[in-house]
Amino acid sequence: MTLPDFFCAAFIAIALLFDHFIVWRAFLRRSEGEPGVARLALYRALVAELWVQVAGIALLWLLLGRRWALLGLTTPTGWRLWASLAVVFASALVLSAAVVRLARLMRRKRVKMHSQVAVRSPHTSSELRWWAAVSLSAGFCEELIFRGFLIWLLQPTLGWWAAAGLSLLVFAMAHAYQGLGGVTAVAAVGALLTLTVFAFNSLWPAIAMHALLDLQQGLVAWLVLRQGRGSGISAAPGVDGVTNESRGRPVA
Repeated sequence: MTLPDFFCAAFIAIALLFDHFIVWRAFLRRSEGEPGVARLALYRALVAELWVQVAGIALLWLLLGRRWALLGLTTPTGWRLWASLAVVFASALVLSAAVVRLARLMRRKRVKMHSQVAVRSPHTSSELRWWAAVSLSAGFCEELIFRGFLIWLLQPTLGWWAAAGLSLLVFAMAHAYQGLGGVTAVAAVGALLTLTVFAFNSLWPAIAMHALLDLQQGLVAWLVLRQGRGSGISAAPGVDGVTNESRGRPVA
């Protein structure tokens, strides 16, 4: 690790701590009185934070003249290209099918969302647009930070798999505001994305899958919350926080 690499890693660590202890706590305080304003402020802050961190990595790479391929920003070739396209397409189909199932269920039964999930999820069209911006930003930036830069940084010392494991732990803990269940779900998704990067030797398939998943979660929440259907507390929240009121279990 060179001195500039150390400063870049420290900058990312400070940004993660700032997000958890400043941005998130400010959101919780403000959401008690102005939840809509608080959500928009949170989404804008997240977009800014993510791109500032990526800008730091990009500046480091440009100053040192490094190849972008070291971060995984390379297009898969051969069978990996076609397999990655198939995986991304299949992921889009599965996530879209979950949205369709929810929409059909909502015609027959009332659907509720856990209050802890609802408070940070989009309720209006304006909030949904900003959620889309967060999703696209997170898809690219978080993959570049956690599956690109951190693995590259730690690999010479720890080896690829240990570096990937430590990066996955940091990725999961960066979502500690979601509680234990949320951290567990994020870790599972992060593990899948890590395997995707390893299999295709590229960040791009993982970037696409990450963005699609976040977009789907926001769309599901918006469908439930836009008419005020999800303001109650579910009996047993699932990974995505959406439950069937009559059964108390996840529906998507």
